[in-house]
Amino acid sequence: MTTLNQDSYPTENHDAIALWDMDGTLVDYDLAMETAIASLRSPDETWEGRAHSVREPWMEARIKMIRSVPGFWRNLKPLKLGFDILEAAKPFDFENHVVTKGPTSANSAWSEKAAWCAEHLPDMHIHISQKKSLIYGKVLVDDWPGYFMPWLEVRPRGLVVAIKWPWNAEYSHPNLVHYDGTNINEVTDRLAEAHASVTRK
Repeated sequence: MTTLNQDSYPTENHDAIALWDMDGTLVDYDLAMETAIASLRSPDETWEGRAHSVREPWMEARIKMIRSVPGFWRNLKPLKLGFDILEAAKPFDFENHVVTKGPTSANSAWSEKAAWCAEHLPDMHIHISQKKSLIYGKVLVDDWPGYFMPWLEVRPRGLVVAIKWPWNAEYSHPNLVHYDGTNINEVTDRLAEAHASVTRK
């Protein structure tokens, strides 16, 4: 397992590369955050999730505090929907790389994410990056439009597989397929097409 703390290209000469996001894709970040927020909020507060781009400053401060608690990132639960896609990709023998953002407000996240991957994804390379569009791949599995849309701009022949959440459901692109837990055959077919496009060269 290789851990890179800067933007970089994979080191191996292999075109059939699949990039995997962590939070909201392979890792259930939202469940952990909702649980932590619930333990801190007063009876009249609600947690609206990260689908809302604007939050009160006091809520942002609370979220940053939760993220900085030792063990928060290390103890996140695997997300079944993401592992469904990972299982569907196995027959195509992609070279798999985790590409995740390291929060600047929680330096411990970098090492804890690496530890999480060592336990749950021991055969994957890890790239902790502030700009995912710099990372080469044929496939990107990611939930956040702010990451996968810029990636598609520079990878026009790439494929994005996005777990369908409220914050990405309205996004569409010829090279984007959503996964909602019911259409794994569609996702598998698109992965097969992506793999074939690089292996038949």
